[in-house]
Order: sequence, then structure tokens, then C-alpha cells
Amino acid sequence: MELTLAILVICIKLALIAGVLLLLPVPLTWLERKVAGHMQQRLGPMRVGWHGLLQPIADGIKLLTKEDTIPAGADRLLFKIAPIVALVPSFVVFITIPFGENVTVLGHEITLAVSNLNIGLLFILAVIGLEVFGVILAGWASNSKYALLGGLRTCAQMISYEIPMGFAVIGVIMLAQSMNLAEIVEAQSEVWFIVYQPIGFLVFLIAGLAECQRVPFDLAEAEGDLGAGYHTEYSGMRFSLFMMNEYIIMVLISVLCVLLFFGGWHGILLPLPPLVWFLLKVALVIYLFMWFRFTFPRYRYDQLMTIGWKVLLPLSLANILITGLLL
Repeated sequence: MELTLAILVICIKLALIAGVLLLLPVPLTWLERKVAGHMQQRLGPMRVGWHGLLQPIADGIKLLTKEDTIPAGADRLLFKIAPIVALVPSFVVFITIPFGENVTVLGHEITLAVSNLNIGLLFILAVIGLEVFGVILAGWASNSKYALLGGLRTCAQMISYEIPMGFAVIGVIMLAQSMNLAEIVEAQSEVWFIVYQPIGFLVFLIAGLAECQRVPFDLAEAEGDLGAGYHTEYSGMRFSLFMMNEYIIMVLISVLCVLLFFGGWHGILLPLPPLVWFLLKVALVIYLFMWFRFTFPRYRYDQLMTIGWKVLLPLSLANILITGLLL
């Protein structure tokens, strides 16, 4: 009986996470357009529904009905599976994300995570790195020089920035003495790690921007010189899977920023429920990502590599040394 109940709870958690992640791009695309409009002193989407609320639905219908083209010389199998290979790791990592403290339902204690792994942080960093294989497959299978070059530069960008991102969280692990995300949050019950790790947070945030290919690190989708990069030849729903992956990675980086540096579900001053605090903090970081997009210009590729290898990597290593000396 207990085993059946545990399996049922896990299935419900998985269904909730999958459903939320699949639907997240709908409000986020609308919100991003509205943020852009207000920052540029215009209204943003207004025509489809009240204040353009139905615009994402219209976009979804367009993508569903748009012709799905495959280049004549493309590797059809790899071309078809590349968006899925890029998207799956983004979903898998959320099974280790804790969304709050344990809750009691009908006398049973339920954790707000699918799996409370002792090495949850290491699992996330390892699995999210697999996303690059989808990019490589998309560029190679398209049989297009533009897509191939876009895939290569995207691959180099993602690998370059995953290294300082991994080093940036070592200071947090040293302070919490754990790679379990729930234990890292509990270690911040009194003082958030942003107080002790401002350099680590800065490196993690910048590397996260590059990881999800957001401005000013959107070299993967530099329309002016690449025609969209590794997904140049994609259309319809296959193209939308790449865009969905970008938004899910943005949410993941925002969630990790909150869990690692801003106390997770621990709040200050206002007596709000832990889950509400957690979601408010994540929403604030997501807004920060959107704010950056409409504020900063895109870097050149040599500048992107310089920032990754000559600025962020030394800073992350210095942060580890300073943390070790002060502990």
C-alpha cells in the first residue's frame, strides 16, 4: 500500500512538473513582449485578446499549422530528433528541484521535489550539459553551412561558460557542506549566501545568461549574421521546441539563483507562505533576464570568449580560494 501510494505521488509530481514546463512559454512570451513594450514606451501586444493575452495562443496555432520543412540533403532522422535531444535535459533536471519545505497531506509527509538527491546540484550541472548535443545534431543534420557554423559557435559558447558556472557554485557547496539543494537552502535560513558569495553569484548569473543564450550572449541566434544559427532550417513545431527550451533554461537558471544565493523559500519581513516567497524570487530573476535583453547590445564573438575565459574563469577560481581562506 505504501509503495503504491509513493509511486502515485511521484507520478502526480512528474505530471505537474511536465505540465507546468510545457505551458510556461505561453505566459513568458507574452510577459517578455509586454516588458519590452513598456521599456520602449509602447504598449506591446494589444490586438489579440485583452492587452494581447491571447497572442501566445495565436502564435501556437500558427506554429502548429505552419509547414514542417526538411532540407533535401538533410539527415532526416537526426534532423527530427535534435529538438527533442536539446529539450529533454531541461525537463529531466527539474526532478531534483525542491520547491519548498515538506508538507503533510492526509497524515503523509510529502516532499516538494520528485527526488531529493544528495548530489542534486551535481546532477543538474551534469545533465544540463547534454543539451549541447541537440545543438550539434541540429547544425550538422541540416546540411547547411549557416546552421553548421551556428551550431559550432553555440557549442563553443555553451562549453566555455559551463566551466565558470560550475566553479561559481563551489563556494556555495563549501559553505553549505552539501550538494543537496534542500540542505543548501536550509543553510541559508539565517543569512542568504549572496552575502558571502557576491562574486560567485555574479559569475553564475552571467554564465547562466550565456548558457540559455540570452542577450547579450545570444550569438547562437544572431539573425544579422547567421540567419538564426543552428536552427536556421527549422520551422513549425520543431522550431518552437528550441524556443521552448530557451525559456525553460531561463527558468532553471532563475530557480538555481534563488536556491543557491537567495535563500530559496526563506523570506524576510512579510509572513508569506514559503512557496509564495520562492515563486516571487524566481519571478524577479526572470524579470531581470528580460530587462537585460532590452538593455544591453550583443557582444562580438571574440568579446564573448574573452569574458568567459579571461574574466569569469579567473574570478570563479579566485572566489573558491577566498572562500577556502575565510572558512
